[in-house]
Amino acid sequence: MNWKEFTQLVMPHKDKLYRFSLRFVGSEVEAEDVVQEVMIKLWNQKDEIHKLVSIEAWCMRLTKNLSIDKMRSKHKRTNAIPEGYDMPAKQASPHHLAEVRDAVSRIHRLIAALPEKQKMVIQLRDIEQMTYDEISKALSIPVNNVKVTLHRARQKVKAQLLNVESYGL
Repeated sequence: MNWKEFTQLVMPHKDKLYRFSLRFVGSEVEAEDVVQEVMIKLWNQKDEIHKLVSIEAWCMRLTKNLSIDKMRSKHKRTNAIPEGYDMPAKQASPHHLAEVRDAVSRIHRLIAALPEKQKMVIQLRDIEQMTYDEISKALSIPVNNVKVTLHRARQKVKAQLLNVESYGL
């Protein structure tokens, strides 16, 4: 397949692929990157394109998969921490800092008091920033169980935190 045939068969789908990817990734720049990757993959497989039943369906599937990969990689990416971010604000009083430290300590104690499974799931998701699939594989439990366990753990910590705060302890 030459360039002219490729542009006639594949390029008309470009805008549709862009809109489809944009729904997944939520960023125009990343959607453009996904479409560009799709076009590169299709060009590399240009000799196989004639075997496809529906070029549009193949393009959409490829776009979906690459968009999902892009979203997953977004969760693992870390942004640069701005200079001075970890420095306490000048107007923060020692009293306020002590309250914050106490609150964090209280939350850590509440998490430590959770049942083992809930403790592991909340640690992996909220502290280690793992995806549900990664947690599912790490703990050998179904993804739905991960979600339910995480929800229950968060609800328990929240209820206990609100209960403690309502008594002023």
